Amino acid sequence: MQISIAEAEALLRRAFMKLGYAESDLDSPVAHLIDCELRGLEYAGFSRILSISERLKRDGFSTRPITTTRESPVSAHLDGADNIGYIVGQRATDIAIEKALESGISIVGASDTWYTGMLSFFAEQATARDLVVLIFSNAAPWVAPYGGTEGKFGTNPVCFGFPSAEEPVIWDIGTSEIIHAQVVLARRLGRELPVGVAFDEAGKPTVDPVSALSGAFVAWGGHKGSGLAIAVQLFGILAGSAVIPDDLGKFGMVVICVRPDLLGDTETFKQGVAEYAREVRSTRPVEGGSAVRMPFDRSRQDREARRQGGVLEVPEVLVDAVRALADG
Repeated sequence: MQISIAEAEALLRRAFMKLGYAESDLDSPVAHLIDCELRGLEYAGFSRILSISERLKRDGFSTRPITTTRESPVSAHLDGADNIGYIVGQRATDIAIEKALESGISIVGASDTWYTGMLSFFAEQATARDLVVLIFSNAAPWVAPYGGTEGKFGTNPVCFGFPSAEEPVIWDIGTSEIIHAQVVLARRLGRELPVGVAFDEAGKPTVDPVSALSGAFVAWGGHKGSGLAIAVQLFGILAGSAVIPDDLGKFGMVVICVRPDLLGDTETFKQGVAEYAREVRSTRPVEGGSAVRMPFDRSRQDREARRQGGVLEVPEVLVDAVRALADG
């Protein structure tokens, strides 16, 4: 069904408040989920509030404040106090940007958080301030390392962002063939998973999302993707996460920001990024293929189209569930 962007924003805000979140904390989480919908990432958008509700019912709502446990001119560590990553990650990003603008470079780690979300949401904020940014977040052990069938690391997203004289270049991926939110959404909507992305509890391939949630997902990119996921897991441990985080708990996140003028001229770098992006897009495509894109081109295009239209397409069953949550 169609729902206006404005109505979706208001509904999500009411649902977050029903769950116990302060209205003053909701600008970033609501914008985060709406941005996922605008970019066509339905599994991480409107439906996510239902997963948040389920997690809070299971483990309770944390009333502990997010605190800074260590700090220097170029670094900080945040104790997320079991608060959701949309809020903790925003706090970490704000601090990382501020310190990098002042000192040229920064690293901020956050621990004891969950659902850090779409890392590109934070990366866009850094590139808008002319900063190069790297973000890592580990997660619950839903994914099997290459050659295995038991979960030992999370879907472990990693994101790189580069400011540009034109559009920033942002690459944001999960390091598993399918991410947790996609499997949860498939379960909600009664859909099967693609072949070859998950194992059941016994280590057998499965297309059933319920079985996959009791088993493990397949690492993206074979041994290379598995190695990247392990590196992200270790960055999370650097931030203070558990070695193997809980099921939706005790995640770690690292944000690194760099001002380009530490190594050269910022405007020259931004022109170089733009020039390189044009070079990549000008690549001759394979026969019968579409034009070559840079990372984030599709997301940017889809987001603008949906903004212009003013509406989102969301399964009616999800809208009804969120309305029931907000009005309950």
